[in-house]
Amino acid sequence: MFGRTGSGPLAGLLVADFGRVLAGPYCTMLLADMGATVVKIESPDGDETRAWKPPVRDGQSTYYLSINRNKGSIALDLQDPEDRRIAQEIAGQADVVVENFKPNGLNRFDLDYDTVAATNPGVVYASITGFGTAGGASLPGYDLLVQAMSGLMSVTGSPETPAYRSGVAVFDVMTGLHAAIGILAALQERQRSGKGQRIEVNLMSSALSGMVNQSAGYLLSGSVPTRLGNEHPSIYPYEPLATGEGDIVIAIGNDPQFRRLCQALGTPALTGDDRFATAPQRSLNRKALRPLLLEALRSRSSAEWFEVLTEAQIPCAPINDVRQGLEFAERIGLEPVVKVGSGDSALPGIRNPITFSETPVSYDMAPPDHNAHREPILAWLRSASPGEAVPAAASPQFQQI
Repeated sequence: MFGRTGSGPLAGLLVADFGRVLAGPYCTMLLADMGATVVKIESPDGDETRAWKPPVRDGQSTYYLSINRNKGSIALDLQDPEDRRIAQEIAGQADVVVENFKPNGLNRFDLDYDTVAATNPGVVYASITGFGTAGGASLPGYDLLVQAMSGLMSVTGSPETPAYRSGVAVFDVMTGLHAAIGILAALQERQRSGKGQRIEVNLMSSALSGMVNQSAGYLLSGSVPTRLGNEHPSIYPYEPLATGEGDIVIAIGNDPQFRRLCQALGTPALTGDDRFATAPQRSLNRKALRPLLLEALRSRSSAEWFEVLTEAQIPCAPINDVRQGLEFAERIGLEPVVKVGSGDSALPGIRNPITFSETPVSYDMAPPDHNAHREPILAWLRSASPGEAVPAAASPQFQQI
């Protein structure tokens, strides 16, 4: 039985997950990993990502599988009065509601914050949108659109190439993280005041915050960032550089590191060159410095330089593919792959990045099939007396299917 009976830090909390695609489900998966009981409310057609293929595992979308572990699923047609009533009951019992409908999209189903909070005043209600609820309310909230409109694509790529998107839906993930942070903060406030509240996050605001030095750099200096390829606008060298065989990333963040780099490369004279003595000078004179570094790096392969430079405590890295990245994390003891679920339905999954010394996260349930837990959820709802909250200990018990 899946009842979130572990000792995770959020054990006993009930989350009504009206999220879809990535930002909302990623947020609720993190909460579920930490012990919360998450009821995933899906449309009759299911979460869109169930159909986002390839790649697949046993016919299922790996996109969906990547962000929906530790949840129970119930399919509800909010246009149907009986299904809508069930959704309202779930929200009315929840500690946390997460939704990423279009702004005010749940109002017509009486699942908006004001309506839910009228009977569930302690609810923490998190709304995720693409561009907020004011002038951008009508814009569709796709990560790619936000990457374009926020300016991220304008700084991704080289000066000779078109603008590029990130290889990951970075702002969906970032917004999911911001939502989780807001939820945890609101739960802490509820501990003090007994009051719930509404949290609003949006991809555009997360993008502008998440671009940190690029967005703030413009704001504080008036200088509009441009595409620099793999170079950094403020420090150098901080990019992949060609070696005798393959490329290696070198990331020099301060002057002592640069001096060690020059010693390791056999070019100590560069440290005495006024053009390269300080970080601002190296950044200004990168066109003169780069060919000198490349000439020195030609003498060995990237693998050899990685060993030499790492021994000299110089930040550097090979350029791995995803498989190699996982293998490297395994090799250094991060144990990145976990077993999700049990028995024949168990799947490999990526470890939750947070480690707790006393209340560890768990991976006891594989991502649910569509509508897999309708009956136990309905049975749980029937266990409550009219108008009374269901005790936390009586939260839905989802059989692993």
